[in-house]
Amino acid sequence: MLELNDNYFTGELPKEMSANKLGSLVLSNNWISGKIPEAIGNLTGLQILSLDLNKLSGEIPGEIFNLKKLSMLNFSGNNLTGEIPGFISRISHLTFIDLSRNNLEGVIPGSISGLQNLNVLNLSRNQLNGLIPGEIGLLKSLTLLDLSYNDFSGRRPTTGLLKDIDDRFFTGNPLLCSPRATFCASVSSPSHGSQKKHKSIIFIIIILVITVLLLLPGTWIIFRKKRLEISKTWKLTAFQKLEFKAENVLECLKEENIIGKGGAGIVYRGSMPNGIDIAIKKLIGRPNSRNDHGFTAEIKTLGRIRHRNIVKLLGYVSNKDTNLLLYEYMSHGSLGEMLRGTKGAHLQWESRYQIAVDAAKGLCYLHHDCSPSIIHRDVKSNNILLDEDYEAHVADFGLAKFWHDSGVSECMSSIAGSYGYIAPEYAYTLKVDQKSDVYSFGVVLLELITGRKPVGDFGDGVDIVKWVRETQSELLQPSDAGSVVAVLDSRLTGYPLTGVVNLFKIAMLCVEDESSARPTMREVVHMLTNPPMSTSNIIGL
Repeated sequence: MLELNDNYFTGELPKEMSANKLGSLVLSNNWISGKIPEAIGNLTGLQILSLDLNKLSGEIPGEIFNLKKLSMLNFSGNNLTGEIPGFISRISHLTFIDLSRNNLEGVIPGSISGLQNLNVLNLSRNQLNGLIPGEIGLLKSLTLLDLSYNDFSGRRPTTGLLKDIDDRFFTGNPLLCSPRATFCASVSSPSHGSQKKHKSIIFIIIILVITVLLLLPGTWIIFRKKRLEISKTWKLTAFQKLEFKAENVLECLKEENIIGKGGAGIVYRGSMPNGIDIAIKKLIGRPNSRNDHGFTAEIKTLGRIRHRNIVKLLGYVSNKDTNLLLYEYMSHGSLGEMLRGTKGAHLQWESRYQIAVDAAKGLCYLHHDCSPSIIHRDVKSNNILLDEDYEAHVADFGLAKFWHDSGVSECMSSIAGSYGYIAPEYAYTLKVDQKSDVYSFGVVLLELITGRKPVGDFGDGVDIVKWVRETQSELLQPSDAGSVVAVLDSRLTGYPLTGVVNLFKIAMLCVEDESSARPTMREVVHMLTNPPMSTSNIIGL
């Protein structure tokens, strides 16, 4: 996996590539220019390819369709020209295609109907023309189609799924006619007198009224039949009593409802008929495959546990091609977004400390109160979600593992987790136990104290743990209070110094290099909820 997104890389992509075991290549949001090299076709192991938001030009090379395992293709926001290659259907595993905001022209190839696993197709804001092929409506897995702002003409087809696509996904095509339009072209004709024109208008209105009256019963029957088909092909599995159905969930899979995107899938906000909002995570990849992007792990863990500080999995909706996980909705997003976004200044010390306590209680439950114990393996600020009261909930169990306490760390086949949060022994030996989660939680505590990202703010090869230690060692007169204030988030306007020092000490215990020196999560909760007597002075007011 190679992810270099959100940087300032310039220049062109290398002309030679041969990493055929690379599964994910993400170079999004950089300044990379030039053409997409033909050698991209040598990366035959790719499943995810994201080159969006760059300055790439030229045509899409035909060699890219040698990538038979590709499931996600994102070239949006570039300057690509030429046509969409007709042999795109060779990549039968594609579930996500985004070629929007380029300068592509020509027609949509009818062969696209061969992509029966396709969930998302976004071709908006290009210069595509001609008729929209009705074959797109035969893509049974398609849930998002956006063809807006192109030069399509003729009447919109209503084949299969196309009749249910919202009009806004076709807007910006001035020559494109609605399937409901009486005439498909605006043709000027000579005047034959106002009386004849008036009669023509009345005649047209009468025909329209009769047509609508005739179509209403048939439309209702088709609508009912469609809903019955949805209920048959999609199955809702609930872990508690739910007051909505599978079709209510599917109706929310719209672009304007997207609240997050990642390598594993897309997250939507869904408003249910009972007024309750839920989060819908649509996973990339097919169900029951070897790489189901954490679906099995989520079901095995969240499906059987309940705790106030662990995000609640309400259930899931699935068919043979797609999994949709349903969670309780967290209105304030993730802790990482809160700390590093514009709202970080409003997250003051009392809230930060309580978030630390809440998250620690959630992890403590996983480690000490579940049988068998559960190791999260991806504890990070972006996986700690905040509800409307800023109460923290541990989320995303796609990498979680059950752990039977035998006194021996379990050896994994590969490293899982996020850079900057991975414990030293896990990175070097692939051995993991609860203390690996404790280290990651210590990094989260340092984020709460400093407001900094775990990596990227301190120079090459320096993460937040190393930076804090180096800052402490550079102090001329190091002391508990001085070492903390030196790294404290400057946006904090008031804080009890003893409380800050206490949290800092707990964080540094959690990130000890030797796992045996780290406390357990039960000990962390005890230290957080039974702090030493605080001093009376409040610093930073």
